[in-house]
Amino acid sequence: MRCAPRSAAGGRAAGAQRIGLIGFSAGGHLAGLAALAPGSPPDEAVDFAVLGYAITSMETETYRPARVILLGEDAGPELRRSTSLDSLVTPQSPPFFVWHTAEDPYVPAEHTYRLAAALAAGQVPHAVHVFAHGPHSLGLARNAGEAAIWTTLAKTWIHEQA
Repeated sequence: MRCAPRSAAGGRAAGAQRIGLIGFSAGGHLAGLAALAPGSPPDEAVDFAVLGYAITSMETETYRPARVILLGEDAGPELRRSTSLDSLVTPQSPPFFVWHTAEDPYVPAEHTYRLAAALAAGQVPHAVHVFAHGPHSLGLARNAGEAAIWTTLAKTWIHEQA
């Protein structure tokens, strides 16, 4: 699989067969929004997304600071819902691999559970892993106990999506 430069369309023009997005925390929110963007032309469509300890809901009060940073102090219910990944899932959504830790003090695992429930309800292929231990900002999670296997699990899952 080749990586795509700048946009999915650019990646396909460069010969990429599949386009995937990966993001963590607030970047996971942005990757999820891009993956769930309605009406993307086929050459810009995302084939799968991998999200780590992502902020997925703007409707919950958990980790309110991120919502304020991303949407502003006065974001109304309509804006909050329209930027919550769990409300954007449809049966046409691409597959998702989502992982989190139960101990994350900044973005509670509730965010992953909400997205997983929406993916299941929409019958969207997905894998969800919530590891018991680990702080926020693990990234590749090298030497981070059980959470360190997320990259191996994701690699296997991505190959299964082909």
